Amino acid sequence: MAGHSKWANIQHRKGRQDEKRGKVWTRIIREIVVAARQGGGDITMNPRLRLAIEKAKAANMPADRIKYNVDKATGNQEGVSYEEIRYEGYGIGGAAVIVETMTDNRVRTVAEVRHAFSKYGGNMGTDGSVAFQFKHCGQLVFAPGTSEDKVMEVALEAGAEDVIAGDDGAIEVLTAPFDLEAVKAALEAAGLKPELAEVTMRAEISIDLAGNDAERMQKLLDVLEDLDDTQAVFHNAEMSA
Repeated sequence: MAGHSKWANIQHRKGRQDEKRGKVWTRIIREIVVAARQGGGDITMNPRLRLAIEKAKAANMPADRIKYNVDKATGNQEGVSYEEIRYEGYGIGGAAVIVETMTDNRVRTVAEVRHAFSKYGGNMGTDGSVAFQFKHCGQLVFAPGTSEDKVMEVALEAGAEDVIAGDDGAIEVLTAPFDLEAVKAALEAAGLKPELAEVTMRAEISIDLAGNDAERMQKLLDVLEDLDDTQAVFHNAEMSA
């Protein structure tokens, strides 16, 4: 089925992540620690930990550093205790924003998130105020030029929920969160390597922003993403200059 293109936004987000490479390890380590603590240290039985370790390897984190943090989380090492907290709010033009954090001090974190929203033109919301506008799912994105027919055939056979062709030729595959790995493995076995594969909060309806509104929205997102306790920021703004 056809859909709005996500390619430009995805490429921009990847570029921003590359610019902030120094914080990537910190965020991945937190994810490893929480995933291991909640689901145990056996990656064959813990899909979330398996995905976190894949991210760590892609970011060139040494194997001993990965093992140390898994051990720390499962009780073999003493460490800081993190909790996951999600904040919801509104950006420029009423755009919906979700900020996922991992923190050892929720008082500090909520103060920083609230300050960022208020200072840069947004508003902090209550739990559930915008989450209904997003779908928790696995997302795989293929570059323009990839065969839509082949992706659709392999993905749906492997258990994907939907395949969406963007206006510019990019292809998006959606799965249930815990089906992401199986669908990804099937696609890669067929020679189809995604540019992006992650469990995400995907906006169901987007809001178009342009010009000054787009610039202000990007500033708000940048500030939220740069907070030390932020793990991920999701939004429904489609921005153009």
